[in-house]
Amino acid sequence: MNNLPTHMGKLEVVCGSMFSGKSEELIRRLKRAKIARKSVIVFKHSFDNRTFIEFVASHDGNKIAAISIENPLEIFEHLTPDIEVVGIDEVQFFSHDIISVVMRLIEAKKHVIVAGLNLDFRSLPFGAMPTLMAIADDVTKLTAICVECGLDAYFTQRIVNGNPAKYDDPTIQVGAQEQYQARCRGCFVIDKKPVWQNLQ
Repeated sequence: MNNLPTHMGKLEVVCGSMFSGKSEELIRRLKRAKIARKSVIVFKHSFDNRTFIEFVASHDGNKIAAISIENPLEIFEHLTPDIEVVGIDEVQFFSHDIISVVMRLIEAKKHVIVAGLNLDFRSLPFGAMPTLMAIADDVTKLTAICVECGLDAYFTQRIVNGNPAKYDDPTIQVGAQEQYQARCRGCFVIDKKPVWQNLQ
């Protein structure tokens, strides 16, 4: 008879474009964990100060208390042995150190749920998200509604002074409806296309 552990850690990734309901889904899963009497802790990147610094908040107004951090290693300063579920919002903003942090949490038998943009405004894989999606036990990819044609939107269009942002503009710029739109592949606009073979 194999002496298999009765409980293993796991990773769930919720991703998609802006306005696809990522934070909403993260909050829903974390609240369900609380209803199930699981001990839950939630983190967000301090860079994301669009609404409440002490909450993860969705565009629909739902929110859950969260700890704002910059360095992924800060997670361990707040972790206690009784915590079972760890939620992380806007995970794409964190350095690649978030990958080893998540793996350590899984090895410590924690249930980790992260949410973030899988693509940046240039339609390139965003930060650590590709790796997190690859190692996840479960990936949920959400879609928004294209503001131009109403089809499913997979891309995030950044708008600057009413026009699409340039490819060489800074990758990270926090904003909401006034700076970003959800668009389908056909309506997404960028001034130059990525050279995929040069991506690391």
